[in-house]
Amino acid sequence: MHRVNDIIFDVNFEEFDQQVIAASKQRPILVDLWADWCPPCVVITPVLEKLVSERGGEIALAKIEVDEGLNMKIAGRYQARGFPTILLFFQGELKGRFHGAKSQSFIEQFIDESLS
Repeated sequence: MHRVNDIIFDVNFEEFDQQVIAASKQRPILVDLWADWCPPCVVITPVLEKLVSERGGEIALAKIEVDEGLNMKIAGRYQARGFPTILLFFQGELKGRFHGAKSQSFIEQFIDESLS
């Protein structure tokens, strides 16, 4: 697993249950299902990273490149229909999802509403 820091990290299929599902019992984790060939994925990544950094560890960001290894199985498990698909896990459960590039204010509202 490649970690940018403690709150932003790459994860793969083999690590997903431990690094996302189990870890979401400690704090909420956004999951970014993205692909290299996807222009909206490139647009949303810095927005997600900025938002998570601004929240100072309150929430983490796990990034999954769906075209690597078995990672597409995660997209299949959560029925991702397009990329990027953003999933929010907390307390071991999927709390919300959206797809496509969105503004920081949209994502903040999504997080707050999904966790309330």
